[in-house]
Amino acid sequence: MDQMFKFIELEHLYGSAIREVKTKLEILDSEFSTKYSYNPIHHIEDRLKSPQSIYKKICSKGIPFTVESVRENLFDIAGVRVICNYIEDIYQVADLLTSQDDVTLIRRKDYITNPKPNGYRSLHLVIETPVYLSEKKELVNVEVQIRTIAMDFWASLEHELKYKTDTEVSADLAEQLKECAETIAQTDLKMQQIYRTLREID
Repeated sequence: MDQMFKFIELEHLYGSAIREVKTKLEILDSEFSTKYSYNPIHHIEDRLKSPQSIYKKICSKGIPFTVESVRENLFDIAGVRVICNYIEDIYQVADLLTSQDDVTLIRRKDYITNPKPNGYRSLHLVIETPVYLSEKKELVNVEVQIRTIAMDFWASLEHELKYKTDTEVSADLAEQLKECAETIAQTDLKMQQIYRTLREID
């Protein structure tokens, strides 16, 4: 029972960390709107890993299913996905978030500069953020994925095809999906260039 209560507390802690990070991002976006009449963030999504998913991942790693081992070994319990308009917005938002003095960057993986073999593109950050509780401060890891609308479109459909259907994706279809990712990446670059041109005209 004591261990169960600890996991309930853990769920609350990581949910609170998500709210902390979302608030930081919303404030940044609001400031841009006020100063530059522009919102770099299109929208924000969040995800808290379920106890079942945590248990499955812990078991796959061969480590004890305790609150302590979960906190030490899993970095994606709390997830925030930031959908930006343009590629340059991704890096600007990431830099502004990680430069805040109460945020510590734990890990950074740039799948935009170096896409995954299947064509997946996104910027992944693991940050440590403080959560202020009634009696103490806790430092909590949150995974932040930042991508464009176009990248999110591809990733969402690719995930749907790969994990939500019973049909295995063949090598030929995998190559077609990768080609779609390349086309979308080129579209992203073109849209960003169009935006820059229009901004210079204004």
